[in-house]
Order: sequence, then structure tokens, then C-alpha cells
Amino acid sequence: MKFTLSWLKEHLDTEATVEQVVEAMTMAGLEVEHVENPAAKLAAFSVAKIVEAVQHPNADRLRVCQVDTRDGRKEIVCGAPNARPGLTTIYAPLGAYVPGSGITLEARPVRGVVSNGMLCSASELEVAEESDGIMELPDALPVGASAAEALGLEAVIDFEVTPNRPDWLGVAGIARDLAAAGLGKLKDPSIAPVTGGFPCPVQIRLDAPEACPLFAGRLIRGVKNGPSPAWLQQRLVSIGLRPINALVDITNLISYDRARPLHVYDRAKLVGDVVVARLGHGQDEGRPAHTDEATPAEHHDEQLIALDGKTYDLTSEMCVIADANGERPVGLGGVMGGESTGCDEGTTEVFVESAWFDPIRTAQTGRTTGITSDAQYRFARGVDTGSVVPGLELATRLILEICGGEASDILVAGEAPAAPGPITFDRAYVRQLTGLSLDDARIDQILSDLGFALEGDQVTPPTWRRDVEGRADLVEEVARIEGFGALPAEPLPEIARPAGGVLSIRQNRIRTARRAMAALGYAETVTWSFLSRETARLFGGGQDELVVANPISSDLDCMRPSALPNLIEGAGRNARKGFPDVALFEVGPIYRGDEPADQSTVVAAIVAPHPPRRWDGKGEDPLFALKADLISLLEELGAPALQVAQGSSSAWWHPGRSARLQLGPKNVVAEFGELHPRVLKALDVPGPVLGFELTLEAIPEGKRKAVKTKPPLALSTLMPLSRDFAFVVEEGVAAGDLVRAIAGADKQLIAQARVFDVYRGANLGEGMKSLAVEILIQPQDHTLTEAEIEQLSAKVLAAAAKATGARLRT
Repeated sequence: MKFTLSWLKEHLDTEATVEQVVEAMTMAGLEVEHVENPAAKLAAFSVAKIVEAVQHPNADRLRVCQVDTRDGRKEIVCGAPNARPGLTTIYAPLGAYVPGSGITLEARPVRGVVSNGMLCSASELEVAEESDGIMELPDALPVGASAAEALGLEAVIDFEVTPNRPDWLGVAGIARDLAAAGLGKLKDPSIAPVTGGFPCPVQIRLDAPEACPLFAGRLIRGVKNGPSPAWLQQRLVSIGLRPINALVDITNLISYDRARPLHVYDRAKLVGDVVVARLGHGQDEGRPAHTDEATPAEHHDEQLIALDGKTYDLTSEMCVIADANGERPVGLGGVMGGESTGCDEGTTEVFVESAWFDPIRTAQTGRTTGITSDAQYRFARGVDTGSVVPGLELATRLILEICGGEASDILVAGEAPAAPGPITFDRAYVRQLTGLSLDDARIDQILSDLGFALEGDQVTPPTWRRDVEGRADLVEEVARIEGFGALPAEPLPEIARPAGGVLSIRQNRIRTARRAMAALGYAETVTWSFLSRETARLFGGGQDELVVANPISSDLDCMRPSALPNLIEGAGRNARKGFPDVALFEVGPIYRGDEPADQSTVVAAIVAPHPPRRWDGKGEDPLFALKADLISLLEELGAPALQVAQGSSSAWWHPGRSARLQLGPKNVVAEFGELHPRVLKALDVPGPVLGFELTLEAIPEGKRKAVKTKPPLALSTLMPLSRDFAFVVEEGVAAGDLVRAIAGADKQLIAQARVFDVYRGANLGEGMKSLAVEILIQPQDHTLTEAEIEQLSAKVLAAAAKATGARLRT
């Protein structure tokens, strides 16, 4: 919604500036989006007068003018045909930016004569689309006056209208709120009626009162249509509307001035003497709302060529205005008129429509057709039901004043919707809700200024404020007009903070497990704690006591004995959608019986490795990578050293590619390995799939360890060196035991020890093997001498012999 300050002053007696109006609107709840001030854009331009205009010595179409400006007399070269002595026009100095041409003026010679500025046309100032020469202004304007003031250009205020305030879609409604806020005095908005000189020859019939409950109209004959007067055109242009002709411009003006849309029909183009408001005859659905060209009538039930030149299909949900005794559609009620009855310069008789259309039906018509006209925008939000006849009277006065003619009596069909009912309002409720200490007189004054009727404790909203439905709405009106800045600033009472809880060991382990698995690259899933009984049997479950009596689904009828099946099925769904390589985990409960002790919390994870094919058929075994992830998780959870036992007692693991981690035969902490192909086939999931399931309760709590701060990183500047040793040990000696012994020989110098070769042969003796170990030596503060290296080597040999009985291979 846009308006100018002078337009506002037609309804509000005020001396406020644009800045003060914007501030008052903001404080009253009107959201100002933008203020476009042409005075700022044209600040460099001013009024000037041509004193002398002579022919340019080197150009037939140019003149050299002596011009009186606010900067003194200037010599300016001008090519406009109307440049002449005595002409008052607009002057742009050097350095000014001309918006219409996009240039910045510089002192350059024009055919040998330097022009010290520019005389401007209307198009160059962007106050008109076209111009034949420089602007011609009244001679009474003083030299040096600002261009914006001379051209009557004003700042335009643009603000957002909320859907519940359709009265703000008219300048009169804005003025009412600003007057209540104390910015000025509201002028009398009443409209004196025009006495009709003859009965209205056009009758009105309402065949769809649910769509159009009230319709008023009158005929005005003897009108002379043509261009609107300058003041009306300027008012429309200032808010971005294009003047069309006097009759149409008057309806557009009233729509923005009073939020009252109207429509005018050329009486000579109406067929018959009856205008009917009815529903459309179309029944089809699913076809385009409009087409650019009319199609054969047999393909559509009913169509309308609207004023925008497009053809619209009419449905049975639309309100249609029709003539020819209701047969021919001539307009979409509340949306747009038809092209067949539009007014032009030949119009001499006009039928003026002022009606009230159902907001919901109008909004639906706009969505169906894609039309967002000014009328549709207002009717969809709810036009004042009390403005039907007054709006028609105002239109009549303007038409008679601008176009002449004689008006008929007003014809009214139907009844307006019931006015809002009274609201019981206790003034003390204002303080209760807002904290404002206002006396009853001030509260009553605010409500009265906004148009509310007061009688005791009964407050009746006006017809243009149907959004006010209760006493809280009345309090809001009082608060926003008094000013939200007047609301007392009181801190909310402090609420006692609840005691901070401490995570239990189980909760802490769950959180740690989630973070650790996510860091390892697994995606967390949250699945049901139920599955089908057939699937549960595959994983050692399915007992009668775990069957759900009232399952949420027929395939979720049993408590799960393991979290693995849901993860496996998730991998299968991903594979069927083209993502076979997944890594999933879940932390949740499993159930081995119906006793509380039979429930435990597990961390389950699966991987479905599908590495790229290799020409040699070799590749890293994913089982070891899975084992490494499980060991890493156990370390994060603080688990002690565990025994690795080959194989698993659970039937869903592959017997040759699975193992368990345990603290003893009876305390199995985790099982891991490859899932049995029989299980994967039953779940219709392509293999291979590997996984593990770790029971959090099986990990002993242990003692809390003091958290030690890591020492600062110390990097040596000296080059490391390596030495290789081949040790002969018994077949049963683990390589890891040998590596740990060697690394502990000198923890300061030995940075790393690793086995890089294993050899078995008859020359070593029966039951013996050779382990080749590479030792990385990192000097710390000086380069090692040969003697120091030999001394370190002796320590390595001694440590290996002591720990594993190893001897150096010869």
C-alpha cells in the first residue's frame, strides 16, 4: 500500500513531516517498508530561466543559451526545439547524475562550445515516459527553487498491510489511526448523498446471495469520458498506477482512498435491463485457469474475456456478474470486469457497481484464475460492509464533477452481513494485560477515535474492524495507540533453576558410544524395538512372552532380541535404492526375556562393504577394519583388556569368520564378524554384511581415572634413523609380545617398532620362526654416535631375549 503526504492531508489535518508520519505509523503497528523520496534523487536539479537563446555557430539544431540559475548565469548548449528566451525550465549543474539518461555531466565542448550544465526534459528526470523537449514550467516559479518542489513531487510511503487490517488499504483508514495516535485531527469522512434525478433503468438481481449478499448501483447519463484532470493523474502516478480515463481513474482513486473497490459498465454495451450476480456455470476441473486466446465454446462451459485481454474459464465456485437476463458473463464479482462492457472515450452512459463480495470465495477465485487485481486484493481481505452506498455516492460526486451528467436514484439489492456485536469490556483489563496505568477516559477516547461505539461496559466495533472479536483485541488497540514505548519495562520473576543432574554410567557410555561411532564414519539410525517373530527367531528370540499383544503393525509383533536385524534390513533398503556400501550403527535396548534383568543396552553396527573390483582379486579384508573399529570403541568406553575367542555361540554369525571379546567364558562383552549367509538370505539382503554387537552392561565400571592433561607436543629437529633386526623365536610366541618388549627397551629413543617379515624354514630348527622387526630411532637433543647406537642395539637384544627368549638370527 502506497500513499503520499498530501494525500494523507486530505483526511488528516496535520503539520507532521514525512519522517514524523513514518515514526507514528511504526509505533501504531503499521510496518513501513520503504520511503521513496524524489527530492533526494533530484536534489541537484533546480529551476532556471533562459535569458537568451542564439543559433549554435557550428550546428543547425543546437542553440547556445544564457541561463539564469542558482549558480549564476551559465552558458548551456541545448538541442531542444522549444528552447527560447523567457522559458522557465529545469537546470542540472556539472557533476549531476541524470537518471533518465544514466550520465554524469562533465564540462565538454559541444561542436566547439563548452556547455556548463544541462537543461532537462521530463523523461530525463524520469517524471514522464516520453517528452518532445525540455520542461516548460510556470513563469511564477523562482529561479533556484528545487526541481522536486517545482514539479510537485512528493515522498511516497510504502508499507505492508497485515491480512487482518483491510481498513489500512485506504488512505482514510490510515488517517484514522494516525489521528487516534495524536498526529493530527481527522477530517469529517462523511459523504453527502447525491439526489437522483430519475429512476434507475437497470435492475439488479441476486441469484447467489451467498457469494454477493449486497449489490448497489445507479446509472449516470450524459457523461463525457476522457483524460482525468491533472490532480487525479498525479495522485495515481505518484503511487505507481497508470491513468486510463476519467471513469476508470475515479474508481481506482476511491479504491485506494477509501478501500472501496467499484466498477463501471458502459450502459450502451450492456445487453438488457437486468444485471445479475450469480455463480458460474462451469463444472470442469484440472484445466488451465486462463488462455491467451479464446478456444471453441464447445470445449468449455462458460468463459469470460476480462479487461486484461485474457480468457478465463468460469467454475461453479466463482461469483459472476452477467447481463442478458443473467446469460452473458460481463465480470468476475470482486475480481475483474469484462472486456465487453469496458468504458472508453465514447461512453456516455455508465452503470456504477458498488457491491460486497464474499472474501473466501473472492480469494479462491483469485487463486484459480491467477488474478491479483486491486479489487480482488481488497475483497479477499474483507471490505467494509458499511461502505457500499457511501462509496457509490462518492463515485457519483466525482463523476458528475469531472465528467458531468445526471445521476439516477440508487438501487440496492440484498442485505449487508450483520454488523459486529458488542463486547463486554472492563477497562481494568488494560492494566491487567499490559501494565499501562490509563484512566477510563483515556481508554474511551482511544476507542472512540478508532471508530468504536461505547455504551457503558459495551464496546461495539465498527463495520470496518471485524478483526476485533474479544476484549483482548480491545486492549491491543489501546496499547498500540498509546504507544508500545509506554509499556512498563519489568523483568520477569526469577525461576529457581533445577538442580543439574549427573549422567549415570550407562547414560555417559551411550553418549560416548554415539560420538565415537560417528567419528569412525558410521551413520546413526533409530529403529523400532520391535520386529517380526520370524525375524526374531533367526536371532535367538521369538519366545511367546516377548510377543506383543497389540502390535502397531502385523510385521512388528515381537520385541527384538538383537539390534542387528533392523540394521541389516536398513542396509538392504539402501542397496535396493542404489547405495549398497553403508555403515550403520544404533544404540538401544534388546530383550532376551520378560524380566527386567533380561533387558540390556547394546551398541550394534553393520557394514556392507562393496569395494571396487580389482584385477588381481586382492584387497583389504573388511573384517579386520571392523575389528579395529570395535577395539577403538571399547577403548573410548574405558573397557579393560579383553580376551579374543575364535568363533561365536550365536547361530547368526558365520562360524569361520566371527569371534567374541570376553572377560571370561561367562561374560561375553561383544560379538563380531560376518553375518551368516543363511540369515542374509532370509532377510533378502545381498551379502556380505559384517557387524558387531556390544553389550554396555557387560563392561565393568572400573575405577575412575584422574584425567591427565596431555603434555605439550615436542618434535625433534633431528633426522630419525632405522635399524632392522631378525629374531628367532618359538612358533608360539606372539609377534605383538616381541614388539612391545623391543619398544620398551628405551622409550626415549625408540619411536616405533613393527614386524615387516615372517620366515619359517628347516635351517631355523623345528618349531621355530623368524620375525624381522624394523625399529625407528628418533634422537632428541644430539646426533647419536656409533657407540650410542650399538649400546641401544644391545638393550633391544636383551629386552627381546628376556621377554620372549628371542635370539638374533645369524
